[in-house]
Amino acid sequence: MTEKREPKKSRDTAGRDRPLALFDLDNTLAGTAHRQHFLERRPRDWDAFFAAAPQDPPLAEGIALVTEYARDCEIVYLTGRPERCRRDTVAWLAAQGLPDGQVYMRRNDDRRPARHTKLAILRRLAAGREVRVLVDDDELVCQDAERAGFRVRRARWATPSDALKVAQEREGRT
Repeated sequence: MTEKREPKKSRDTAGRDRPLALFDLDNTLAGTAHRQHFLERRPRDWDAFFAAAPQDPPLAEGIALVTEYARDCEIVYLTGRPERCRRDTVAWLAAQGLPDGQVYMRRNDDRRPARHTKLAILRRLAAGREVRVLVDDDELVCQDAERAGFRVRRARWATPSDALKVAQEREGRT
């Protein structure tokens, strides 16, 4: 996964001492049900799946939670979406009025399971900062993060998708 700081962000040095709250996007903050059909066909249509992401409806529970954590924490967005989706992802976050935060995305050629890529980022961030919570819908990501000692909040407010689970774990696509 790669990370780029968006140019509009400005942080004071005191803000660097705030704990981090990490939020997944798909089925945590953004509803993906309207684009799941692209993953249910063979072959999967990844271009169409990601092209439809800007139309994702916000998930009220996730939006409320990120807003709540932003009071005391610096927000970080941790997604398995590929880097090529950065512009649409950052625009979607801004359109929802979500707090600014670093966005960590998968390299375009990275096909490792989401649980591996996300745990590596978590560990790297935790080396220099307190990680208050990870909020994610992927059960395997949550389990691995808990085993590594991180506090996890499972996002169980979206309808689970078997196709998305396979994509996250076996195909390393999101």
